[in-house]
Amino acid sequence: MEGGATYTLRHRLFRVCWALTWALFAAWTPPQMVAWRRMLLRAFGARIAPKANIYGTARIWYPPNLEMEDYACLGPGVNCYCMAPIKLRRYALASQGAYLCAGSHDIHGGDFVLVTKPITLEERAWVAAEAFVGPGVTVGEGAVLGARAVAFRDLEPWTAYVGNPAQPSGSRRGKDEPLTAGLGPRAK
Repeated sequence: MEGGATYTLRHRLFRVCWALTWALFAAWTPPQMVAWRRMLLRAFGARIAPKANIYGTARIWYPPNLEMEDYACLGPGVNCYCMAPIKLRRYALASQGAYLCAGSHDIHGGDFVLVTKPITLEERAWVAAEAFVGPGVTVGEGAVLGARAVAFRDLEPWTAYVGNPAQPSGSRRGKDEPLTAGLGPRAK
């Protein structure tokens, strides 16, 4: 692709309409108005399950590229830069201030071409406060990306990650393990 405009005028106008709609009708709404926010997102092409949760202060760049299953959540201040598809499976959570970034630029070419790749947060994955998930990353089932950590590679299921770049810091209890697993003798 040559340098210059990446998106059509129609696409840009759609995004302007979306941004104005969200700012006027959703960004200020209290958490209890989640059904209203789901409806607005669906009206602009997002695939939002009936029990998904999106906070009003979350920012969604292009709703048709967003898919959220039941109990998935985009927390306060999340930036969902969905230049490519972003999927949140059941119970996936992006906490306050997290950044899901599905686009970047090819720094090796002279024309700085836009490169987009989908992001997936698998079931029960958690992207903690102010963490960054880059283009093409899959956060595995039950994985945790710790606060302010940065992921540019896939994260293994049921593993906790910290740092920049994100490194494994330990395993996480699976959803089928008893609550006392890994808590020591006092918990039993």
